[in-house]
Amino acid sequence: MNFLRGVMGGQSAGPQHTEAETIQKLCDRVASSTLLDDRRNAVRALKSLSKKYRLEVGIQAMEHLIHVLQTDRSDSEIIGYALDTLYNIISNDEEEEVEENSTRQSEDLGSQFTEIFIKQQENVTLLLSLLEEFDFHVRWPGVKLLTSLLKQLGPQVQQIILVSPMGVSRLMDLLADSREVIRNDGVLLLQALTRSNGAIQKIVAFENAFERLLDIISEEGNSDGGIVVEDCLILLQNLLKNNNSNQNFFKEGSYIQRMKPWFEVGDENSGWSAQKVTNLHLMLQLVRVLVSPTNPPGATSSCQKAMFQCGLLQQLCTILMATGVPADILTETINTVSEVIRGYQVNQDYFASVNAPSNPPRPAIVVLLMSMVNERQPFVLRCAVLYCFQCFLYKNQKGQGEIVSTLLPSTIDATGNSVSAGQLLCGGLFSTDSLSNWCAAVALAHALQENATQKEQLLRVQLATSIGNPPVSLLQQCTNILSQGSKIQTRVGLLMLLCTWLSNCPIAVTHFLHNSANVPFLTGQIAENLGEEEQLVQGLCALLLGISIYFNDNSLESYKKEKLKQLIEKRIGKENFIEKLGFISKHELYSRASQKPQPNFPSPEYMIFDHEFTKLVKELEGVITKAIYKSSEEDKKEEEVKKTLEQHDNIVTHYKNMIREQDLQLEELKQQVSTLKCQNEQLQTAVTQQVSQIQQHKDQYNLLKIQLGKDNQHQGSYSEGAQMNGVQPEEIGRLREEIEELKNNQELLQSKLTEKDSVIENLKSSQTSGTNEQSSAIVSARDSEQVAELKQELATLKSQLNSQSVEITKLQTEKQELLEKTEVFAKSVEVQGETETVIATKTTDVEGRLSALLQETKELKNEIKALSEERTAIKEQLDSSNSTIAILQTEKDKLELEITDSKKEQDDLLVLLADQDQKILSLKNKLKDLGHPVEEEDELESGDQEDEDDESEDPGKDLDHI
Repeated sequence: MNFLRGVMGGQSAGPQHTEAETIQKLCDRVASSTLLDDRRNAVRALKSLSKKYRLEVGIQAMEHLIHVLQTDRSDSEIIGYALDTLYNIISNDEEEEVEENSTRQSEDLGSQFTEIFIKQQENVTLLLSLLEEFDFHVRWPGVKLLTSLLKQLGPQVQQIILVSPMGVSRLMDLLADSREVIRNDGVLLLQALTRSNGAIQKIVAFENAFERLLDIISEEGNSDGGIVVEDCLILLQNLLKNNNSNQNFFKEGSYIQRMKPWFEVGDENSGWSAQKVTNLHLMLQLVRVLVSPTNPPGATSSCQKAMFQCGLLQQLCTILMATGVPADILTETINTVSEVIRGYQVNQDYFASVNAPSNPPRPAIVVLLMSMVNERQPFVLRCAVLYCFQCFLYKNQKGQGEIVSTLLPSTIDATGNSVSAGQLLCGGLFSTDSLSNWCAAVALAHALQENATQKEQLLRVQLATSIGNPPVSLLQQCTNILSQGSKIQTRVGLLMLLCTWLSNCPIAVTHFLHNSANVPFLTGQIAENLGEEEQLVQGLCALLLGISIYFNDNSLESYKKEKLKQLIEKRIGKENFIEKLGFISKHELYSRASQKPQPNFPSPEYMIFDHEFTKLVKELEGVITKAIYKSSEEDKKEEEVKKTLEQHDNIVTHYKNMIREQDLQLEELKQQVSTLKCQNEQLQTAVTQQVSQIQQHKDQYNLLKIQLGKDNQHQGSYSEGAQMNGVQPEEIGRLREEIEELKNNQELLQSKLTEKDSVIENLKSSQTSGTNEQSSAIVSARDSEQVAELKQELATLKSQLNSQSVEITKLQTEKQELLEKTEVFAKSVEVQGETETVIATKTTDVEGRLSALLQETKELKNEIKALSEERTAIKEQLDSSNSTIAILQTEKDKLELEITDSKKEQDDLLVLLADQDQKILSLKNKLKDLGHPVEEEDELESGDQEDEDDESEDPGKDLDHI
């Protein structure tokens, strides 16, 4: 610092030379000093000189300052000084006022230094890396310096940041900084970064910028917030304007729904500060960016749909009909509502149903039209109302029909208690104010745009001009005003209305030509040589006459196409006619009106052309020129070709309609087939379930039947027992036959046994009575063999007999049992009728139970369906609860951050209080030393403590008192 004082002390001798030397010495000190403190002091000195001696410091010190940023990153203080110095060198903020009134010699000084700085792309990358430092003295000047670089040479710096790894992502972190200064300057930095660069806009948007910016706007109080809200809204406009990708991302992210609270301005409308007006104006412009007519139609309609579904359109209509709203906000709100409803039928129908809070209530359209035709209203407001009316009728044939119907005799209120939109348009059309004439004519032309039905209906409108005179048609009244030579603006508006009315409507052309004064008036206007101001009227008259030729159906003998062309050739000349027709598209205001649908004029005298009319001129100018030069033979050929084409078109249209109907029928049949398939599948499932249930019931029935049979068997019912055991009367007969057969076999065996016994006896007798020994010996040998054989055969017969006897005994037992059962059966015949009755009754009960089970199954199905619906509803509630929990968790995190910051601030305050106590104590000691009496706080505190001790020593007194 002593060095600085010495250097600065010699400024009076030679200011310029001394300052240059000082800067050079400081630069040498920054470059050569080994001590960090010396370098820091030198950079601080350069910072103090950089504002006043910007050029000198920039030339000599920039390289050294960049070197400091590279080498001394560990010291945040010197980095902060270096960044501030570079900012002072590059920024033009303090020179703007001077540059406006000077020769602008140093106009590009900032851009030159910026070019030097970014020549080495590593410098920008270094600056981006410094922004990651959390230290306030580094991050804040870094943000300001980068913002200044973007202001000076935006595209070049944007390109460097774009190719830098994670460059944009680092800058997005600034929005999450808890220090509002850095966060707010970060918003300004992103404004400069995203300007006119679609690639960076997409990256910023996908880095969750919408969420963060909307959170900041909400935290700051929406439209009641300060300039931070304004900066966020400008950044949102940069991200969304002319960027279809970001607009779609904004819509798909459900961010449109978060815009609704912006427009909840309340009913009192008393606190309209300048900042609130600015914020609300930007919010309305942001809505218009999403639904701009220049956007793709699909994107615009999806945004319009979302705005209606979330209630944003309804909120805008509330502001529209509110009282006490500033004029510029009301105007911008009308323009915003216009584009939200433009070309979207649902929104247009809603707008038609909006009523103003008056007594009696009036449609908002009528109230707005009253402002449009009122010459005391501001010009911009009248333009906004006209735009709103045009957007309401754009591609809205239903709305066009409603407006035209208010002019027809059958729908006009005879009592005159209410004013309709059609009456207001007619009143404006024929008023003395030329601006009202023009606005009403253009509005009425939009009610006829691309709608042949309403063009024919408008021919029925009759006007009462004065008492006692017959009514005049609206078409004739318009031509009468034209012939009276009114103001140019009025005539231009009426001619645009007539051209729109007659185009593509041969019936209207016939009505127009039926008045014999119209064609001579037009030819007279075109043929005259008038000044430049009247050339536009001549061109419009030529266009109207050309429309009368091109759309002429030759129904009037005196005004056929050929006769009108001959009239033009004789009185005007074809070349002259085409030249006058070209005056329209060559007019300086024509191209301006053809750019945007919104009637945006700086002053009333510029209000000449309508956007839709310029499209009509572009469409008809060429075909009218061809029609004028065509001969009668070519016309005939063209008419024949037209007729052929019309027939062909009719045939094609017929087949298209047939195909369309067949497609519809096919779609219906497909839907029916799919429905029947679904029903079939459901019925198949039901049949399968019913079959399984019937099988279950059959099984239950069989079980019950078996149980019933067992019960009857225990009661001794032979019929039930016989049936259950399978024993029938046929089986009884068969058993009897077997018994008889067994008896016969037994008798046969018994006879054989008797014969054998007799043979044995004979042999025995013959054996004892032999006469000679020889014969007896032979006989005895033979007899012994026969006896052995007979004994063996006898044993076999005995065993067979025994088995037969056992079998006979068994069969006799079975016979006895069957006889007993037969007797029981004979006795139970009388009871059988009663048993069958009981079985029938039980069968009926089983069938009843079966039907009850089917009914119960049906009820269970209904309950299952109801439970599934309830489960779906619970799932939706769970999803909404999860989203609410996520929002609350985010808020909780924010509150925790705030609590942490508050604790840090409390700790800082405690440290400050401790320092303050030390200072007070030292001051008291000094006062004591000087002899001033000082009352000790300890004495006071001890007195208070004694009082407290007295009270605490005798708690019994308090208890006794209580």
